[in-house]
Amino acid sequence: MNLPDRRNRSVTNDVLVVDDEEDIRELLELSLLRMGLGADTVGTFAQACSRIENTQYRLCLTDMRLPDGDGLDLVEFIQRTQPGLPVAVITAFGSIETAIRALKLGAFDFVTKPVELQALRRLIRHALNLQPDTAPPGQARIDTVGDNWRGLVGRSAPLIQLRALIEKFARNQAPVFIHGESGTGKEVIARLIHGLGARAAGPFVPVNCGAIPPELMESEFFGYLKGSFTGAATDKDGLFQAAHGGTLFLDEVADLPLSMQVKLLRAIQERAVRPVGAQTERTVDVRILSASHRDLAKLVSENRFRQDLYFRINVLSLHAPSLRERLEDIPDLSAYLLARLAERDGSPARTLSPSAILALQHYNFPGNVRELENLLERACALCENDEITPDDLGIQLAAAHNSPLMPALLAEEEGENSADDPGEISDGERATILKALGETHWNRTAAARKLGMTLRQLRYRLQKWGMD
Repeated sequence: MNLPDRRNRSVTNDVLVVDDEEDIRELLELSLLRMGLGADTVGTFAQACSRIENTQYRLCLTDMRLPDGDGLDLVEFIQRTQPGLPVAVITAFGSIETAIRALKLGAFDFVTKPVELQALRRLIRHALNLQPDTAPPGQARIDTVGDNWRGLVGRSAPLIQLRALIEKFARNQAPVFIHGESGTGKEVIARLIHGLGARAAGPFVPVNCGAIPPELMESEFFGYLKGSFTGAATDKDGLFQAAHGGTLFLDEVADLPLSMQVKLLRAIQERAVRPVGAQTERTVDVRILSASHRDLAKLVSENRFRQDLYFRINVLSLHAPSLRERLEDIPDLSAYLLARLAERDGSPARTLSPSAILALQHYNFPGNVRELENLLERACALCENDEITPDDLGIQLAAAHNSPLMPALLAEEEGENSADDPGEISDGERATILKALGETHWNRTAAARKLGMTLRQLRYRLQKWGMD
């Protein structure tokens, strides 16, 4: 298909507008031109695909209904051919379910008809900020080189997968639900999604839903007007207004009472809130991230959490891995935490002895990273030299020695055997190892974790038996 001549404009190939109504195309093109952006416009799915195959755009705006397809088809096509291209869908008012489907397929965001131009401009600004070298002036994007992930330190497979999802979810505006045990860094993850995305220059407002008294929730979330209740001496913005232009992080969202869940659902769907005492709603522009250590699906089945709210906040979801799932990260993570403690205290950073690292890697860590940090802080206070030993870590680590192989491993790490030879491997140890390998279908990483040994130690034993 031959592309038409483009109009003279300051920037070319900015936005592709796809809509079968000519007046809508003209309205959107005019709005974009007023923002200093050029636009190509087409009216069908086939034309849009042809343009995308032949032209590099920074953003695509598409109607949900097209004569020869729909917006969902185009979202999928873009994900296959230009996965870095943000695409926003224009959908009929009230079609939230369709919009959510688009977000799950990879759409950046959506707007409803009739198109509200102010909301459209906000969406466009957010979308274009996601492109390379377009971070807001003065806003430094989070450094993700190497292990500098603000606490998500390590090289384990679960952590690599988590980082990939964080970067992917930062590229759109869909709500994200983060589930994981206490202490796994759910707020750290939320801050990274915010800081890597288009809203990085806007506020990040975290709120612990379980810490707000039920009778104050509405006024805390939506604000209130002067005189709306006893003690309301002035107007006060709520958390939604405070997060305008940025991200609202709802930590422990499962703790919200059912009455507040209804009001929260409406605010998210309508993108508007009504302060206590006000007669009209006020538009808010926020991205919702939420988290909980509890099983929301189970709470929904028990009628303790609204299903419609669950679907609305769980458009995208990710799992925050427990420390038990990434024990191989403990050396790097401990070094990072010890350096941070040393910087705080203005002292040289301490190190962990090999036996202390081994003890930590054999501990259950019910409190996850938060517990590790507390253990290291306590050890720094008790340690009388520069190297932390298992004794400095405290008696809480007694459970670390429950592994049937722990005595041999400790002896190996302390040098009672050579670094290359763990000594004679007993028949009992061999049986334990083979049993773990059988239970994990010979997944050596999983078997090593189950046995409480490093992958290197397991590999050596297998090599000694001629089974590696």
